[in-house]
This record gives sequence, C-alpha cells and structure tokens, in this order.
Amino acid sequence: MFSFFEKYKKFIFTGAIILLTVLALVTSGKKLNATIFESALGFVVTPFQDITSGIGRWVENTTSERREQEEILAENESLREQVASLQADNTRLSLYEKENAKLSALLKIAQKYPEYNTFGTTIIAKNPGSWYDVFTVDKGTSDGVEANMVLAAPEGLVGKIIESGATYAKGQSILDSRSSVPAMSARTGDLGVVKGDYTLMNNGLCKMEYIDAEAEIAVGDEIVTSHLSDVYPPGLTIGRVKEIKNDTNGLTRYAIIEPAVDLKHLDTLLVIDKTNTRTVSPGDLSVSTDIPATEPETEEEPLTETDETETTDTGNTPDEETQTNSNSEADTN
Repeated sequence: MFSFFEKYKKFIFTGAIILLTVLALVTSGKKLNATIFESALGFVVTPFQDITSGIGRWVENTTSERREQEEILAENESLREQVASLQADNTRLSLYEKENAKLSALLKIAQKYPEYNTFGTTIIAKNPGSWYDVFTVDKGTSDGVEANMVLAAPEGLVGKIIESGATYAKGQSILDSRSSVPAMSARTGDLGVVKGDYTLMNNGLCKMEYIDAEAEIAVGDEIVTSHLSDVYPPGLTIGRVKEIKNDTNGLTRYAIIEPAVDLKHLDTLLVIDKTNTRTVSPGDLSVSTDIPATEPETEEEPLTETDETETTDTGNTPDEETQTNSNSEADTN
C-alpha cells in the first residue's frame, strides 16, 4: 500500500485539494439551517479546516516573529553604535574640559606676570625614569623659545629651558642635579638656593641650601622664587619645606623641599620669557606681547673719595656675601 501511495501521491494530493475546495464552496452559503448532507459534510470538513487554519496561523506567526527579531537585532545594533559614539564624544569632551582647565590655570600664572611674554607648550618626550628631570617640548627657536626661559605648571615652577632647536627645546626640572634656583620662604623671607639632588630625586624631592643658621624658616613653609635671579621671575611657587637639617659646618642649614608640581605627570606647560624681547604667535597662550615703555635712566655722578669710603664701611657682611655668591652661582647654572 505504501508503494501505491508513493506512486499516486500527486494525484491523491490534487484530489484532496479539489475536494476541500468544493466542500469550502458548498459550506460557505448563508443559510440559517443546514441540511443533513451539509451537516454531515461539515462534520467531515471542519477538522481539515482547523488543521489548515492552524498551519496558516503558525506560518504567519513564525514569519512575524522572525521579522520582529530581525528588527530588534537591527535596532540593538544601531543603539550600540549610538552608545559607542556617545561614549567617544563624552571622552573627548572630558579631555577637552581637562585641557581647558589646565590652560585656564596657566593663564592665571601668565596674568601674574603681564610684563613678560608667555605662551604654551607640550611635552613630547622625556628621559628614562619615573620623574621628569630632563624632557623635550614641541616648540623651539622658530617659536621664540630660547635657553633660560622659565617653564611653569598651574601649581608652580617646573624648571627652565636648557637647549633650543628650531622646532623643539629641552627642559630641565628642579629635580635635575644640575638645577639651581634662587629661592626664599614666602612667610619669613629667608633666602636660599633650591638645588636638585640625585639621591632625593628618586623620591621626587630637592633641597634648599645656604639657609642662615638663625633663619626662622620652618617645616611647612612655602618656598618661592626670590627677587635675586636674572632667570626666574619672583614669587613662583617651588614647593614646601618637608624637613630642615644642619650642615656639617654648623653655620648654615638646608631644607628638604617637596615640589608643588607633580613632576611625575606633566604635559602642557607655560613658557615665561623674562627677557621680554619675543613676540607671541597668534595661536599661543599669551598675555603680553608689547614691551612697556621705560624712561631713560639718569646717569649717576661718580663717587667721591668720601662716598667710596662710606660704601666700603657699609659693605656686605660675610653671610650676605655667601648668599650673594650662591645666588650668582644659581643663575649661572
């Protein structure tokens, strides 16, 4: 029988379809009361109609669900792309906000010294090690950067330019063992020289030397650049006193200084041109580009013999001579 069905299955399916079609037409009338034949025929046809309707609904539901799933997947992919784009925009805005805050802080320092030319620069390389002792910035002589120009961060002094090429310059921080900065206590006015120390640099510290034995400087005092320098503008914050020790000679003391600037993490810096002879490019962070007019100095009369004697009598004390010599040494370095 199975072979008979396989042999004539096309005819059987065709006949079944025709029969179902005829039955559907016959039962589609709108009579209020069905005949006995119609009732019997409906009894036979109804199960087949239920089956075909169920299959149709299943196919329709399956197709609809598949279509909805595809739409949901496409929508999810679109939303993921939008979220990724928004996250990238948020990251960029956060970086711009931080950069703007740094530039605003640098601008405040620049406004403190309106008589000097100032502009921004970015560190592009550094010597090996955790701390920034010697590093490279992205501006050089073509931008007006020359040796002995001062480098500052929003928190205070970083160091100075020690070498300048056409499109780059090398900077030296106060941690470098060759660095030497005339300094003073902002509270007491006690003078000294802040120098880099190879051993202290490993801990991000430097020292202030040539402090008078009777100085009132104390732990916690703010140390700033003094007025006794031809390189550094006065009043720039260097750091705070962490510890005070006596020198072996017993005549002077020295202090361990913790820099105000985080010299482990530097990027954008302010260049201060104390010579005030360079103009600033239009795109640079700038405060003043004009040299203020100054009245010519009057020529002083030569000292008489009496004046020379008085000057000699009121000359520097040994401690003052030591401080003057140390400040001269610091500017030279």
